[in-house]
Amino acid sequence: MSEIKKKIVVLASGSGTNLQAIIEAIKNGNLINAEIVIVISNKKDAFALERAKNADIEAVFINPKNFTNNTDYDKKLVEVISNYKVDLIVLAGYMKILTENFINAFANKIINIHPALLPDFGGKGMYGKNIHEAVLKSGVKESGCTVHFVTTKIDAGPIIAQKKVPVIPGDTVNSLSKRILAEEHKLLIEAIKLVLNRVEV
Repeated sequence: MSEIKKKIVVLASGSGTNLQAIIEAIKNGNLINAEIVIVISNKKDAFALERAKNADIEAVFINPKNFTNNTDYDKKLVEVISNYKVDLIVLAGYMKILTENFINAFANKIINIHPALLPDFGGKGMYGKNIHEAVLKSGVKESGCTVHFVTTKIDAGPIIAQKKVPVIPGDTVNSLSKRILAEEHKLLIEAIKLVLNRVEV
């Protein structure tokens, strides 16, 4: 008898390469007894939605313009996700700050991947290219990526896993971000395994 699969929800706003990494890991058996039940985006043209459809995963766009504020948007998000007995919510390039209500509704079940070594280069405004620009400007010799639990403080939740990536002389935002992204794909799978294999109390 096969084990009951753990249900993963992915929230994504962009191209969805981290989502693709999860899809591939499930397909090739690197991530066992897990399934993505739905992918949700706040961007209609997010390629992550196409990746989901191509993998026969339910893909849903929830339009922020239909809501007066973030609280109402996240109420809808909670409503949609609550239809699934979700074990884990993965933020894979989700460019929207989650409200306290949403985070509390799924306490200790939301993880995020951040393209830097937290607590450095985290917090407000630290997303996308801004992070790599700040890293290069600072002159540090290494950067990397971090998977952490999401709490009400931005990028400040407990760290699950980290991977260091050296900053090479002559690095640009593009070259550094590409090398870190390759590591993100691997680290995210390892972190999902760690979280899903936690002993339930």
